[in-house]
Amino acid sequence: MTKGEKKYHDCDPNIKIIKAGGYTKSELLQKMKENKIFLNELAEQLLASKYFEVSKKHYQAKVIELAVKDLGCIDGATTSRLFSKAADLKLEPCPLELAPYVRLAYLNQAEGYDENQLQHRAPYGSITIASKIFSEDVSVPKGFYLRRIQGNLWLRGYIADEEHVWNPDDHFIFCIAKK
Repeated sequence: MTKGEKKYHDCDPNIKIIKAGGYTKSELLQKMKENKIFLNELAEQLLASKYFEVSKKHYQAKVIELAVKDLGCIDGATTSRLFSKAADLKLEPCPLELAPYVRLAYLNQAEGYDENQLQHRAPYGSITIASKIFSEDVSVPKGFYLRRIQGNLWLRGYIADEEHVWNPDDHFIFCIAKK
């Protein structure tokens, strides 16, 4: 952590610089395929949607991985509350396009397979990419999350409504706002 960066509720934040942009959708998909990154149906849907726009220019994003409780939500939080708490700390949702680049940067993610996984919860070991919600339609994927399942890396899409409460131990990646 550099001098002057906020401390996030006594946690040791995982901050990374992600290089992004410059690829077409098909080039980005090819890059993920070359790195043996799997997609679920919801991720494929989101990547093909009008909401997923790619930047022709290269850019860098400074991101931080935090648990919901690190944002002060010790009992969990809805997405809107979580994003509000993050904004108070000068954190913002990531561009939707950033998710595949984050997946490519997080190749050493810990194993997250749990055969007793509960439904309607973020999977064990997953990291959700905080991104703007583009549609209130429950059937439209809301964003992406990263997961390693039995050694395989995944970029997965998810569906959640505004009533969904994220657990205190669920992990998110936010962009650190530029000054």
